[in-house]
Parts: sequence; C-alpha cells; structure tokens
Amino acid sequence: MDPVIALPTYNAYNGDPDYVLRKAYCQAIEAAGGVPLLVPLLEGERALRRLYDLGDGLLLCGGGDVAAEHYGVVGESKVKRVDRERDRVEMLLAGWALREGMPILGICRGIQSLNVAAGGTLIRDIPTEVPDAVTHSCSKKQAHEVTIKEGTLLAKALGLLPILPSPHKSSAGRIGKADSHEQRITVNSHHHQAVQRVAPGLTVSAHAPDGVIEAIERAPHSARYPPFLILGVQWHPERLVPDDPLMVHLFQYYVDACRR
Repeated sequence: MDPVIALPTYNAYNGDPDYVLRKAYCQAIEAAGGVPLLVPLLEGERALRRLYDLGDGLLLCGGGDVAAEHYGVVGESKVKRVDRERDRVEMLLAGWALREGMPILGICRGIQSLNVAAGGTLIRDIPTEVPDAVTHSCSKKQAHEVTIKEGTLLAKALGLLPILPSPHKSSAGRIGKADSHEQRITVNSHHHQAVQRVAPGLTVSAHAPDGVIEAIERAPHSARYPPFLILGVQWHPERLVPDDPLMVHLFQYYVDACRR
C-alpha cells in the first residue's frame, strides 16, 4: 500500500483562524507515491496520537520560527512568526517518531524543529550571528550552493553519483566537484535561522559556503536512534519539484523509506 505521510499544519489568521499548509508539500508527496495526511494542531494528545498512528512517515514542513524557549534561550527578540501551538504539536510528534522509528523528513523550519526535538539548538538570526553570511532569505530558485558530504544519507537520497576524478556536471548542470569527499549542488533558500548545535545522534551532511548547516541526518551506527531515516534539509525541495530531478529523487527516496 502507498505509505501515509503525516504533515502537521500551522495557524493562519485571515479573519478567522485556519489550519493551513502549502499544497506543494502534498503534491510532492503524492507524486512520489505517498498519501499526505494533514494533522491539525489539536489540543488533545489522544487525538494526535490516533492521527500519528495512521502515518508511516512524518514530514516537518517550513514556516515561522521555533520558540527559543524550546532550546533553552531566554528572550525572543530575534525570532519571527512564532506559533506555539505548532511548536507543541511538532515537538510531540517528532519525539514519538524519534523514539519509535518512524522515518522523518524535515524541510526548512522542519530541519530546525527536528534538531530541537532531538536536543539541539538553533542560530536565531543568521545575518546578526554569522559573520560574512551569504544571502539565505531570497526568492531565487538558485540562491546559493551547498556542499554535500559524499556517501551520506543525503547524497543517496538525492541520487548523487560518486565524485569523478575531474570537475563534472550532470545533465541538469547543477553538480560540481568540491574535493575528494564532497559535492556541490545549488539550492533555493528562504530562512534566517539554522541549526547551531547538532542534536546527539545526528550529524551534519551539508553546509553553505559561509558554514551554515544545510542538512542533518541520523549519524551512522547511532546508538541513540535505530537504523531508520532521519533527514533534514534547510532549503525547500518541494518548490523545485517536478523540474529538478535531484529533488524528485529526494521525495521518492523518502516515501520509499516509509513503506512498511
């Protein structure tokens, strides 16, 4: 059967409060062979658990900032568009998934929620905290490069081939040579926060030219988590589907990992 992917919603206020989610996430999951299940921000843990149990995977999507209190920081002068209902639900669902082995994919805010739920911290504001930072918040489809470690879960999920001895481009013209153990791709970017201290049991698999962490995943042979898919990316692959074959492959890899 096609795997069911749980996607927590968020609050939007257009006169009346609504639970919403950008349809690009659902479209990318459906195109990859999955069935999206939108999870409202319910108060009752029992109802949330029932919805969680219907899922085969958890997708944490983009959006506003995670409240700083969740990673031990007092004061929120640098955070924007905090949705505490969403924080509560995502921390709860991600905690269950991490403990019980449900595959997790985090996108933009989702990589941050994943890292915080697993015990990590965040950079609250890249422009004021990262010296010589590249532009991370822009609408361009090709905002900046990210460097990906060869042999990582991320490299496999994107379908990247082993690096050739000389600089090389794919048919998409987006892959380049970095060094003997890294590859570069160009991604979109729309965020002002990022992973700071990586949570125990996770590891970095990609970074931007300024050193900002662009992807995390389950550390190989992690004693903290069993061998199931935990992956977070800081860019928005759902906005690049279906035109970018690497991002199409990412969603297919994730949905396949959710099949039971």
